[in-house]
Amino acid sequence: MTNAFVINGGKPLKGEITPQGAKNEALQVISAVLLTEEKVTISNIPDIKDVNKLIELLGDMGVITEKIADATYTFVAKDIDQDFFQSEAFKSKGGGLRGSIMIVGPLLARFGKASIPKPGGDKIGRRRLDTHFLGFEKLGAQFNYNPEDGFFNVDASNLQGTYILLDEASVTGTANIVMTAVLSKGTTTIYNAACEPYLQQLCKMLNRMGAKISGIGSNLLTIEGVTKLGGTEHRMLPDMIEIGSFIGLAAMTGSEITIKDVQYKELGMIPDVFKRLGIKLELRGDDIYIPAQDHYEIETFIDGSIMTIADAPWPGFTPDLLSIVLVVAIQAKGSVLIHQKMFESRLFFVDKLLDMGAQIILCDPHRATVIGLDKQVQLRGISMTSPDIRAGVSLLIAALSAQGKSTIYNIEQIERGYQNIDTRLKALGADITRI
Repeated sequence: MTNAFVINGGKPLKGEITPQGAKNEALQVISAVLLTEEKVTISNIPDIKDVNKLIELLGDMGVITEKIADATYTFVAKDIDQDFFQSEAFKSKGGGLRGSIMIVGPLLARFGKASIPKPGGDKIGRRRLDTHFLGFEKLGAQFNYNPEDGFFNVDASNLQGTYILLDEASVTGTANIVMTAVLSKGTTTIYNAACEPYLQQLCKMLNRMGAKISGIGSNLLTIEGVTKLGGTEHRMLPDMIEIGSFIGLAAMTGSEITIKDVQYKELGMIPDVFKRLGIKLELRGDDIYIPAQDHYEIETFIDGSIMTIADAPWPGFTPDLLSIVLVVAIQAKGSVLIHQKMFESRLFFVDKLLDMGAQIILCDPHRATVIGLDKQVQLRGISMTSPDIRAGVSLLIAALSAQGKSTIYNIEQIERGYQNIDTRLKALGADITRI
């Protein structure tokens, strides 16, 4: 029996909502506890499936994990059970979790070897892991894939710093290579490094643990290897994808919403992209206040041509918010071209929006043109299934703005990335029930 959300939409919401800790940061900084035998305390950890699975996996390996407060854990990775990595339990747990690739770098760095089952996760095109493995190889790791048991086995007894030019600015790839390089001999230079806030957070945390990383926030990182790292305390950033989702939700449902404690300076161009759709928002302290708006109008470019919103590596616009922008544009005045450059097949949920009454032309797997309805026509509620995390929340926003009842199936996908989303939306006045 799968769970579903039933939503009665078309009502404005009101109130305050606090974003959870950033999912994408969590998978990196929690993996980093494996680099030291000392205690690491991490706060603002989101209570979501992907993160809880990773914490459980660390426990199975022998890390002593303790929840000391709401969203705060301590980790002591003193005695790691090396045999666990060849076990069936690791294969089933590690294989079902895309984030499990993130433990490979720290294990290589500290123990000189690691194994990883072929990872699973989201279906959003070919998310290659080559960047990770090419980086490990450049640092001197050798690995072989065993097709019989489906494991990659990596040997890294002699890691040596080197110059690495990444084939793509992969966030997880950069993070994994950084975690490997901090304990390698000599100096490692990573060019075309990802520079997302998550990655900056990881590098700052590692430096507090005793690593020597410079160039943080740029695409050229220099890492001087050290022999060991110590413990630290780390607080995670709020999830910028949630913040963007709530901005979109407020606009689409004509709601007055305050998003609390957003770490505004870490949001990059996200607020500006929503402003381009005509959404009014103001910063009050470190909260974003969105007034109730009956109407928002998409800007055009200076020469009058149609606005294009595309994703790009940071500090460009994050691909995770493109599906949200696409949905919010449905009720704007004007038209916009959404161009998903970084992943294919991520726009394939628009058929559900068309069934709800949206005017969207899907040009190809990467581009969709949205012709705004300007709230002249309300979307209508339908039954639908969520294909991936971000599309799931986009459909949820569409359903909350639609007239009548919607049912969203496969909400496990949504809950991999958003904690207690139904309870938090109910607190704003949403009519949403879980069945």
